[in-house]
This record gives sequence, structure tokens and C-alpha cells, in this order.
Amino acid sequence: MIQAPRGTQDVYGEDIKIWHHIESCIREITATFNFGEIRVPIIENTELFLRGVGETTDVVQKEMYTFEDKGGRSISLRPELTAGAVRAYIERGLHNRPQPTKLWYFGPNFRYERPQEGRFRQHNQFGVEIFGASGAAAEAEVISIGRELLKKIGVRGFDICINSIGCPDCRKVYHENLKNFLGERIEELCGLCKTRFEKNPLRVLDCKTPSCGEIVANVPSVLDSLGDECAAHFAELQTLLTRMEIPFRVDPKIVRGLDYYTRTVFEFIAPNLPTVIGGGRYDGLISQIGGTATPAVGFGMGIERLVILLKNENAAPQSTDAPDIFIGAMGAEGAAKSHELAYRLRTAGIRAESDLLGRSVKAQMKFADKINARFTMVIGESELAQGAANVKNMQTGEATGVDFDGLAKIFI
Repeated sequence: MIQAPRGTQDVYGEDIKIWHHIESCIREITATFNFGEIRVPIIENTELFLRGVGETTDVVQKEMYTFEDKGGRSISLRPELTAGAVRAYIERGLHNRPQPTKLWYFGPNFRYERPQEGRFRQHNQFGVEIFGASGAAAEAEVISIGRELLKKIGVRGFDICINSIGCPDCRKVYHENLKNFLGERIEELCGLCKTRFEKNPLRVLDCKTPSCGEIVANVPSVLDSLGDECAAHFAELQTLLTRMEIPFRVDPKIVRGLDYYTRTVFEFIAPNLPTVIGGGRYDGLISQIGGTATPAVGFGMGIERLVILLKNENAAPQSTDAPDIFIGAMGAEGAAKSHELAYRLRTAGIRAESDLLGRSVKAQMKFADKINARFTMVIGESELAQGAANVKNMQTGEATGVDFDGLAKIFI
């Protein structure tokens, strides 16, 4: 038997209803915050991610699905969506429109990593980006949309954690302090972190290896290395969130796993799960990819983790897609009439089902009960002759005679 590739999943049944609920909430909240949707390709030139995500990241070094196409070009399945959105912002001239540009997206990403709960090789992500706004109000807005979205979806008990990793000048100072600290125990670092130590020591703080985690537990705080402007920016963000009555806590260990972040980084953390939402500011990415220097901020949200979280909290939406009526039948003419009536009701926006398997009436009624049909009716010879049938309320057991032509009226 051919099976789905490891790290992928099929979404159906009750789970697809949760997905639809999440997607509906996304569209409602993004409209309220005046964000427009963008859809970017699943494949991109590999160079986009090398320059955008960063060559020292785990994503680029270990996790990307990269191949050479028939034209000899290096192509990668997208491991994240921000780089593609930035490329589109530059290539499609969105920077020429009134600023800021506020975009949202939803779709699959691909990373080759060990599958575990809430982490798949094909995983789906919702995200938002604001291009062209340099003030802390932009961070406050993307954090607020994340908070309102999780509340709308039904998630409870999450924490919002924020940090600042400063601008490139701040990080030069912090890198020096960090290398002085880590240099005393460099031989205890994992092989990858020894490479990171030279190229980008900040990435060591993001390592998931337990031994490295113990080493960085007492590293100097990046907040102590912030210059005046970056410190003022971070203080303004905290003031705005406080005035908006959005609870948060400062966590100096948050650095995020991608190289393009500057100044603010943040994570939404839920009980017993990895980060549900993660993001921050990335003022250098647009120029790094080839555009004019433009400030930007955004976040990504993992859909699979949200589904797990809703199930764990028993907050999954209740199913509301039971059919309004099941139309049963006896005989070929009765069956034909049942299909005709079901179609007429559907065109009127009424959820109707009829029997497609030629089952006995008893079996049809059992099926109607299993799918929680609100009403049932059965069409046989006498019903065809009269042009009417009894419609039974499956909750009360009450039956009412209804003409075929007036059947839709009972649902209005």
C-alpha cells in the first residue's frame, strides 16, 4: 500500500471543521485590522532563502527541500512565507502604493525535520506583515492582531513574550559579550554551535541541544547591550501594549530562529506546546533581498499546533453541518423523486441528503440518524400519487404532511 510521506497528514472529518473555523476567524480578524491577502508560490529560487532566512540558520543548513530543475536552476520548497512576501513586495511594486502595506497569507511550508506533535514536514502557516512602518506602533499592531485572533479562535491561557535583539550596531556589542562568555566553554558546545560561534553567536541561544541550553542559561542579557534608540523603541512598545491592556512579559532569551530579525522579537506560548505565534521586526530584509531599505514587522502562526491546542483545551467548535433533511425512498420512481427534491432544496440553500446506495427504508433511516438529520421523509408509491409526504422531526418525533412543492417552506 502506498502511504503518505512521513511528516505529512491528511485533514478530514472533525479536524477539517476546526481548520474551517480557524480560516473563518482569520478572514474576519484580518478584515477588521485592514490587512489584504497575498498568495505567493510554493517554490522559489533557493537564493531567496539563502539571502533572506540566513545561511547560519537551521532552516537553511539542515531543513530545506532543495532540488535542481530541468533548466539547471536551484529551486526550494518554501520553508517559510516572509521571504516570499518580501520578494513579491519588491517585484510587484507594492512599495509604490500608499504605505504602510499590510498583508496576510495562509498556506503550506516545507521543512525536513524530525516529525513530532505539532511539527510536520509539510506544515501550514498563517502570517501577517507590515511594510513601511518603523515605529513601535507597528509591532504593537501585529501583536494585537495575534492576540485577538487567538481569542476569536477560542485559545485560552497563552503568554505573550517579547524581547529586543537590537539593531546591527547593538548586536556587534552583544556578539562580543556573548563570545567572551561562550568562549570559556566553547569545547562543550555542539558541533553546529561551534560553527555558529564564529558566524553568528546569537544563534547559539536558539539551540535545542540540552547541553547547549545549560551553557546559555546564564548568558549576559541582550537588553544590556541596547543603544539608546533601540532601548527607547523597546520601551515605547511596552508602553503601547500596556495602554492597550495587552498582558506581556519580557524574556531576554527569545531571539527567534531566523537571521533577518532586528529589534523586537516576540512569541505567543501556550501550555505544553512549542511556540504558537512567533515574529518580530526585520528592517534589513527588504534591502538584503534587493529592494530599497524599508522597515517591516510580522509574524507566523502554525495551524497544526492550533488544532492540537483547541483539542487539548476542548475548545474545538461544535459541528453545525448536519443535514436539514434526509429524503428516503421506496422503489425506482420514489428514488428518482427523492434526488429531484434534494437538488431543489440544495439550490434554495437547504442542506438535503438522499440515498445513493439503494438501501432498504430501515437502513436509510438508520443512516439518517447517524448523520443527525433534523428531519426525514420517505417517498413511495402513495406519496408520489398524492404529491406529498410526511416530514418527521427527528428530535420530537412529530410528523407533518407537506406538499412536495412547498417542502422548502418548512426551513424558512
